[in-house]
Amino acid sequence: MTAQITIGHESSGKPVEFDIEELLATRLLVQGNSGSGKSHLLRRLLEESAGMVQQVVIDPEGDFPSLADKFGHVVIDGAAYSPPEIEALARRIREHRASVVLDLDGLEVEQQIRCAAQFLTALFDAPREHWYPALVVVDEAQMFAPAAAGEMAEDTRRMTLSAMTNLMCRGRKRGLAGVVATQRLAKLAKNVAAEASNFLMGRTFLDIDMIRAADLLGMERRQAERIRELQRGHFLALGPAITRVPQAVKIGPVKTGHTVRSEGLMALPDTAPEDMAALLTTDLASEVAKAPPPPAPPAPRIDEMEDSIAHAEERQVAAPEPIDTSAVATRIAEIIAELAGEEGIAFQSASAQYQTFLTRCRRERLIGPMPDMRGFRRRFAVAGAGLSELEEAVQARIMQLAGTVEEDLLGPFLVIAKAAHAGETQVDEHALARAYGTSSPGRIRRLLDHLERQGLVVVREDFGGDRTIMVPGLEPLTQG
Repeated sequence: MTAQITIGHESSGKPVEFDIEELLATRLLVQGNSGSGKSHLLRRLLEESAGMVQQVVIDPEGDFPSLADKFGHVVIDGAAYSPPEIEALARRIREHRASVVLDLDGLEVEQQIRCAAQFLTALFDAPREHWYPALVVVDEAQMFAPAAAGEMAEDTRRMTLSAMTNLMCRGRKRGLAGVVATQRLAKLAKNVAAEASNFLMGRTFLDIDMIRAADLLGMERRQAERIRELQRGHFLALGPAITRVPQAVKIGPVKTGHTVRSEGLMALPDTAPEDMAALLTTDLASEVAKAPPPPAPPAPRIDEMEDSIAHAEERQVAAPEPIDTSAVATRIAEIIAELAGEEGIAFQSASAQYQTFLTRCRRERLIGPMPDMRGFRRRFAVAGAGLSELEEAVQARIMQLAGTVEEDLLGPFLVIAKAAHAGETQVDEHALARAYGTSSPGRIRRLLDHLERQGLVVVREDFGGDRTIMVPGLEPLTQG
C-alpha cells in the first residue's frame, strides 16, 4: 500500500504529496483565519487518507459528519452520551480501529471541552495491545489547548491541556498522531504547537500570528507579509511529511461537505414590507402553544423506591465511621513545605507550582481534601516565609495584618513581617526577591513602593542606599 497522497498543487501545476507514514511520526499544525480554508484542507487530508489509516475527528462545529456518507466514518453525537459512556466509546474505538467523528455541536462550549478532554484521555490510556496507528484531528484547537486562562473553570482548563499535551507530546508512541487546526497561533498553547514538525500556514492578518507562522516556517520576518497575501485555500507548507523547504500549495477539491451552505450572495425575497411583517408576527401565540412541553422526569419505579428507603434506613441505623484524614493533611503540609524550600520553584508561575504540588500528591496516592489554588498559594507563601518557626500568637497577628494583601504579594509581605517581628530593620534582599519570584532590583523597589502606598509597610532609605522597613501593627509584639 502506498503511503503518499496528493494534498494539492503548486502554482506550476505540480502535485504536492503528503507522506502519511511520516505524518504519523511527526504530527501536523494547520493555522489560518476564519475563511482561509482550514476545514477544506482537513477534509481533503481525511478523504485522501481514509483507506490508509484509522481516523478520529474532534469536531466542535459539526463540519465533518458528512464523511460518513462516502467513507464510512461512525458519527458519535457527544450530547447523547454520559462521560463514562464517552470514555467507553473511546476504548472501543481503539480496540476495533474504527474511524469516527465526535460531533460536539450539540453541547455548550465548556461541555464540548470536557467531553473532548475525556475522550482524548481515554484514547491515550487505551491498553498497549490496542495501540494501532490513528490520525487524531482536532479542529478549532485553540478551544481545547488555550494559551491563557479564559472564562472556563480552572479544573476544565487543566483537564483539556493535559489531554492535548499528552496527544501531541506522548501520543506518538501509542500510535496517536495529532493534527491540530487553529485560527490563531497566539491563542494556542505553545507546548502543544511546538510538538508539530509539519506546518500548513494559511492567510492570517495579525502581526503576532504572522511572525510566529514565519518563525515556524523558517522564513525571515520581513517575508511574513507573504502570509497575509495568501488567497483562500492556499497554504504555505513545510515539514518532513511534505517538503523540506517552504512551498506554496493550493489545496485540491473534496468529495464531501456541506451542500446547503452558500458562500456567495443571494437575492433577497421581494416580499413587501407589510407582508413580511405579517409573516413574522401572525399567530405567534398559537405557534408557542404548539411547542411540546419539556419532558417530565421519569417516575421512580416501586422497586427503586423500596431500595432507596432501605438504604436510607441502613444509613440511619449504622452511620459510617468518620475517616481519619489527619495523616493526609500532615503529609500535604510537608509536601508544601518541601516545595517552598526547593531552589527555583519560587520563580515559576503560581499555576506551575500548583500543578507540581498536585502531581506529587497523585504520585504518593494521597486521597483526601486537597487545598484549592487560592488555599495552596497562601500555604506556600507561609511556608516560604518560615512563619512556622514563630509562636502561634505571632503567626495569627501577622496573618491578620496580611488579610488585605493581594495573593501575589503575600509571600514577600510575610518575609518583611517576620523580619520586622524579629527586630530587624533591614530585610534580606535575597529572601525578598525569592519570595517575589524575581531577580530584578527594580521590581523589588516597585513592590516596596506599592506596599507602602497600601499602608502595609513603612520604608526609609538613607543616603547610602540602605533601606529600613517597618510593619505598622507589629511594634508591640516586637517589643514584647
